[in-house]
Amino acid sequence: MPPILGCVADDFTGATDLANMLVRGGLRTVQLIGVPRPDAAVPDVDAVVVALKSRTIPAADAVGQSVAALDWLKAAGCRRFFFKYCSTFDSTDDGNIGPVADALLDRLGADFSIACPAFPETGRTIFKGHLFVGDVLLSDSSMRHHPLTPMTDANLVAVLGRQTARPVGLVQYREVAAGADAIRARVEALRAEGHGYAVVDAVSDAQLHVIGEAIADLDLVTGGSGVAIGLPDAYRRRGLVGAAGVAADAVPAIAGRAAVLAGSCSAATLGQIAEWEKARPAFTVDPLRLANGDDVVGEALAFARARLDAGPVLIYASAPPETVKSIQARLGRAEAGEADRARHGDDRPRAGRA
Repeated sequence: MPPILGCVADDFTGATDLANMLVRGGLRTVQLIGVPRPDAAVPDVDAVVVALKSRTIPAADAVGQSVAALDWLKAAGCRRFFFKYCSTFDSTDDGNIGPVADALLDRLGADFSIACPAFPETGRTIFKGHLFVGDVLLSDSSMRHHPLTPMTDANLVAVLGRQTARPVGLVQYREVAAGADAIRARVEALRAEGHGYAVVDAVSDAQLHVIGEAIADLDLVTGGSGVAIGLPDAYRRRGLVGAAGVAADAVPAIAGRAAVLAGSCSAATLGQIAEWEKARPAFTVDPLRLANGDDVVGEALAFARARLDAGPVLIYASAPPETVKSIQARLGRAEAGEADRARHGDDRPRAGRA
């Protein structure tokens, strides 16, 4: 059988998170990097995740890449689709979540989807349509300082509403707590009222399983990787996939030297880098030197080659908010974020099984 689920993810790490969720649910899953070639072979799996780097590129480009990925997944035989974005809803008032979701709905001839970036296991919860990071609202978290997509509004209904012309509704906690039938009833009521999206509350992983059952028949689901937790069992109950495969997570062993690459400026990443540098070698990529034409990539490679035999190395471009603001003041916000790719190209890595 062809894959049941085709997924479009707006970054590489998020795609891996989603693939991991599907594998945990017993779906044989493959992750592809970039839009596959038209003649690329369709893997013998239950789900395919196409990883893009479209979160902060111009909205029109993000739409073009995402629709191309969807077209390939449709041609591969997928019957349900998932648009994956960050659990902190990283976006601006111009997109890219709303424009991409609109384009995918239009391409599928569908009229409705949900938006649920909740992932309680990692502290992302939604209550009354507001996104919390740990114990604080998104707008009070470190995400308010994000260099490209500062999140200063925790009201997801309002945030998504500024990115789409489709009305955005809300499936509140009380409907989610009442079960899958109550969620479905609320969704149908919103559709009848002309809404194109519904933000869905979720404060526990158990609720994500209930949500998965309620929305498994939608052509398109949008959200973080957490909401995918409930989809495998829901598809199984519908006879769309077989019993959970014991080999869903069987991957070939990988040996050899290793390097860690980091570009996130989140507080979590900065903390991880600080811990790494206490005992392991690290190289900092300076975007100002990149913009000046210095061979920073060559220096990073030389740094790594000299140390890889002794263990993993870290190469990072992450920086605290005050440093990022200073660089943006010199180069411009978009230019600072894209300096490396603009100068050194955007080569596509190969596909890999999750």
